[in-house]
Amino acid sequence: MKKSSIVLLLLILLISKFWIGVFEHDEFNYKVIFIKHRAIWKTYFYSPRGMSDLKIKDLTVKEQTEQILFDEFVVSNFIRD
Repeated sequence: MKKSSIVLLLLILLISKFWIGVFEHDEFNYKVIFIKHRAIWKTYFYSPRGMSDLKIKDLTVKEQTEQILFDEFVVSNFIRD
């Protein structure tokens, strides 16, 4: 009984890691929990360019990756206020 509950808890945590995300609002700087549209290991999403007028090509490679993921998971699939 105890072993099965531990396995169940680990399974729930693993599923949560893949399907639940948190993003930081790029203008008002608060965090929102959301359900991702596809499974991905990344949990925390933020926009490196924020509300600035920077183009994606002006960012570093790491920032470009972050911005692309932010656009895919938050801007494209989440109704923003």
